[in-house]
Amino acid sequence: MREVTREAYAKINLFLRVLGVREDGYHDLESLIVPISLSDTVTCREAARLKLSVSGGEPSLSEGPDNLAVVAALALADESGSLDGADIELEKRIPVAAGLGGGSADAAAVLSALNELWACGLSQGKLVELAAQIGSDVPATLVGKPVLVSGRGEHVTPAEVPEMWWVVVPAPFHIRTPDAFRWWDEEGGSTGPDPARLVSLLASGDLLSATPLLFNDLEGPVFARHREVAETKWRLLEAGAIAAIMCGSGPTVAGLSRSEAEAKDVASRFDGAHVANTRR
Repeated sequence: MREVTREAYAKINLFLRVLGVREDGYHDLESLIVPISLSDTVTCREAARLKLSVSGGEPSLSEGPDNLAVVAALALADESGSLDGADIELEKRIPVAAGLGGGSADAAAVLSALNELWACGLSQGKLVELAAQIGSDVPATLVGKPVLVSGRGEHVTPAEVPEMWWVVVPAPFHIRTPDAFRWWDEEGGSTGPDPARLVSLLASGDLLSATPLLFNDLEGPVFARHREVAETKWRLLEAGAIAAIMCGSGPTVAGLSRSEAEAKDVASRFDGAHVANTRR
C-alpha cells in the first residue's frame, strides 16, 4: 500500500498589519509568516474512500467535512478530477485555535501529499491558488518557508530571515480568528507602521535591531479582552526573551531568544511551553 507523509509546520507572524475590511467581509492584511519546527504529521495512504483519523490534540477535534484537512482533500479531488480515496492520518501536536496556523498547515500538507499520492501533477503555483480557496493561511503554510503575505493571505512572496529560536506558550483557551478581527473592527481598527525597515533588517540578518519592530495589530483588541495573554507576553520578557509577540489571532504568545540554550531556559519557567526554531 502506497503512502505519502508530510510534516505540517506551525507558523509565527513576525508582524501582522491589518489594513481594513474588504467587500467580501475578510480583512486586507500584510504579514511576514515564518514556519517553525513545531509540527503535526500527515500520512496519506491509498484507500477506496476518503477518511480522516486524528490522534493527539483535543478529543473534540472534528474528523468530519469541517476539518480543513478534509476540505483540502475534496478541493484537490474536484480540481484534479481524481476519483481515488485516501486514509488520512493526522497526528496533532500544534495547539488548536491558538493562532499558530495548525489547521491551515494540515490542509497544506494534505494538498501536497495527495498531489503526489494521486499523481495529480498540479504545479506548486496551482496548489497555492487552490490553497487560497481553502483558507487565508493555507498558501503561506503550503510554501513552507518564510513569506510575505498580502490581500487576505492569498498573495505570497519569499522572504529572508535569520535563524531564530522561539519559546511558544499556548493558553488553556481558544480564540476564534473571526472574533479577533471583529474586536479589531470594534476598537476602530488601528493599523501598525510600514514594515519595510523590519523586513530589511531581518533580510540582512540584523536580528537584534529588528526585534523592537515586531508587532501584531490584533494584540490590543485581544489583550483588552484576555488580560492573561498580555501577562504571558510580559512574563516572557521578564524571563529573558529578547522580544515577544502574540501569534496570529492568539492566544498563543511566542518569545524570541538568542540561542537554543536560552530558549530552553526561558521555556522551563512556563508549563506546556514548546521550544522551536524557524525553518528557512
